[in-house]
Amino acid sequence: MFPMTPIAAALVLLLCSTAVAAPATVANTPRSLLAQAKGLPADFEEHFFDVPLAVRVELDQQPLGEAMVVLSRDDRITLLEFTDTSENRYGPAEREKWASYLKPGVPLGACTGSCPDQVLAVHYNLENSLVSILTENAERDLEAKRYFEQPLGGSSGLMVRNQLNLNGGQQQDLGGRFGLEASGSLGNWSQTFNMQVARLGGPDDKLYHAIHELYTQRELQGTFFRLGYFTPNSEGLTRQPRTFGTSPDTAVGVMYGSSDSLAINTPMPSVYPVYVTANRQGSVEIYRDGLLINTQSVPSGLQTLDTRPLPGGIYEVEVRLIEDGQITSTTQELIYKPNNWRNLDERWRYNLFAGEESKLFSNWEQQASGSTTAGASVNYLMHPRVIVGASARQIREKMQFGTSIDWTLANQISLYANVYQTQGYGTGLDLQSLYNYGAGSLVISHNRSWLDTTNLYDTLPDGTRVRQRNVFIGQTSNSSLALNHRISSKSSINGRVSHSEGNTEGVGLDLGWNQRTVLFGSDANWRLSVFDRPGSYSSGDARNRGVDLSINVALGPPGQQITGSIGSRTDRDGGRDNNASLGWRKNLEGHVLQNVSVTALTDTYGVGVSSLANFRTAAINGDGFIQRSSYNGNFTGGLNVDSTLVVDGQKMMLTSLHEMRGAGMIVDVESDIDNVVLRADDYSGGSAALRPGRNFIPITAYQNSSVGFDFEGNSVPAATIEPARTRYHLNKGGVEYRKIRVMKTLTVLGRLVNAQGQPLKGHHVINHASRGVTEVDGFFSMEMNAGSPTLEVRHDNQLLCQFRLDASRHRNENNVLMIGDLRCTPDTLADVTLTDQKAG
Repeated sequence: MFPMTPIAAALVLLLCSTAVAAPATVANTPRSLLAQAKGLPADFEEHFFDVPLAVRVELDQQPLGEAMVVLSRDDRITLLEFTDTSENRYGPAEREKWASYLKPGVPLGACTGSCPDQVLAVHYNLENSLVSILTENAERDLEAKRYFEQPLGGSSGLMVRNQLNLNGGQQQDLGGRFGLEASGSLGNWSQTFNMQVARLGGPDDKLYHAIHELYTQRELQGTFFRLGYFTPNSEGLTRQPRTFGTSPDTAVGVMYGSSDSLAINTPMPSVYPVYVTANRQGSVEIYRDGLLINTQSVPSGLQTLDTRPLPGGIYEVEVRLIEDGQITSTTQELIYKPNNWRNLDERWRYNLFAGEESKLFSNWEQQASGSTTAGASVNYLMHPRVIVGASARQIREKMQFGTSIDWTLANQISLYANVYQTQGYGTGLDLQSLYNYGAGSLVISHNRSWLDTTNLYDTLPDGTRVRQRNVFIGQTSNSSLALNHRISSKSSINGRVSHSEGNTEGVGLDLGWNQRTVLFGSDANWRLSVFDRPGSYSSGDARNRGVDLSINVALGPPGQQITGSIGSRTDRDGGRDNNASLGWRKNLEGHVLQNVSVTALTDTYGVGVSSLANFRTAAINGDGFIQRSSYNGNFTGGLNVDSTLVVDGQKMMLTSLHEMRGAGMIVDVESDIDNVVLRADDYSGGSAALRPGRNFIPITAYQNSSVGFDFEGNSVPAATIEPARTRYHLNKGGVEYRKIRVMKTLTVLGRLVNAQGQPLKGHHVINHASRGVTEVDGFFSMEMNAGSPTLEVRHDNQLLCQFRLDASRHRNENNVLMIGDLRCTPDTLADVTLTDQKAG
């Protein structure tokens, strides 16, 4: 911070008081700084040039923030820092771009020659302390951009995710899968590679392998183009019409369709408003899957929450109302923001592909090859509440057709239906409806189809192909009615009734009651469930009827839970199976093991044990489990390991992070402080912890943004981070490299004088850690790198003198080094060793 001197503050008041009497043309006519300062008293003029001044900055007549700047008599302005950005219409990335432009110093007036960022002129108005930046966009429509610009010249990089899954047991042969997924960037094209190697286990001991994706893709504004070897799908649609029969295999060809990858996600409200009623002024916390995603303050009375900042999609959230520091109500609400597609000027979403079914490095016998394949899928926005869709494609020389409708009948009722048909397979119908009545929701679903799964395989999301476990030929149908109802903030009930025909026959009933309470002074969750379900192999084909009571208690130190249950169900032979379990779970901090749990259970057959552990290092993460069956005493186990290799031209590293956002940044941290923990905040969303050494930060692809670095926690050491932020602009798969330094610092307080002892004002005092500007009386205060105690003085971009400080020769009070007067003379350029020069 650069505080204003009392005279500078008086200057601002004087200018404000005389602004009314100034001629009207002065505010509209750009004048030089000397011309504007002519009317100032001589005493005020020296507090105007070459000293820190507080100003407001605007860009194209829109506020950018408040800042400290230095004005020089040669009509140049130099930005020191932004001090307040609460009032601005631009984001952090835009503000950082203009800060980088102004910090080296720019001439005032019209821009001539090479003008970056479409700058036309920069002007300073003395009357209102306003710095105005004018660009070519000043007279244009201020409508927000709809698409992100791709990086100039493209980007490069490679991210390779490796996954290993193993499972087996005493009576189960070892099975597993190794998957390799690679995403790269070359110019403005992104590349994707997916290979899987699998052993199914059991009697099938063959090692299967296949490449599922090997293509390059170019993102355009609103569309994409794909070329290579891929699995045809309906990418780019808001609602994908369901098809019936075999899934499309890999093909060599082209694909073109709608894309939102470059679209700027304009905040839109949820279709269904979310209400809360507060008796007193309070706040609301919104949780999704247990994670806090938004918080808002609310006055008393019935209020509508602002759902625009929430992520797009259709999902449930938990809304907690907090009054006087206590949770007074908790409700479950539905957020309905289907990809924010409400633009009636663009009613169509589509996807087209054509090619030849093919397989690459594959020994799957059922994978088709040699046939022509093609297809098209479309969505049409008939109304902001009605989306219809249709698809047609040829797979394995058979035509598949599908239709869909997504209809929001009212604010509380929505309907989604599919009708589909495949040659040689039959016709299917899928219907779902949701009714949200505030205290709960009601879901109705019905589907009916004709199946022949003799030669049908499933393709899992990771690309693994597995044969259908149950082969069935004939008619199937399933209807269900599900109810979720909140009795109070701590109690709820749910129920589901279903009826199935075909593979599974009969009526099923599930009822549950959940209660949150306090047990032994700790939070506890109770659940009571009653069920009556159709028979299956594990129940001896007899109906599975029973009851189950479970409890989860947070006992002991933080992060520790005790669970227990008791109940009855149908055993494997159709008789009664009374059972009970007792479990313990512990979350660990600062350890390779993230959490461990052990559960012991007893039933009609004996005692069983199950244990689970999650682990994470800087390079890998995963989990493993071991189980002992109470039925036959056999042990089974599994292991999942995940790691990602990140490459940026010359640098590479292994990271355990896999929650990528399309691109990444390798960051080397050099620190003077052992075990320091930093926080990297992506201005486009997301954060990561950094430690000395090599780190990886997932960043958002396509967005022209920046990452800020700061110390983790509230206990900030006497140190500085250089640089404090860095910009990025990458395509999907792109990776960049950065190095940051954490330097111990001292606060230096001194006065700069010339050979005659007269103060030097408006001189820049620079160190590796920071820089300062001398005041009118020559005083300055700044942070200095404790490991490199050197200072250099510059004025008008000329190096005037240099100093090397000996901290032991100066007074140090509360980590502030009092260095007295620094005499800036040309001979200090040759001898940069500073002896103790006290102010005389």
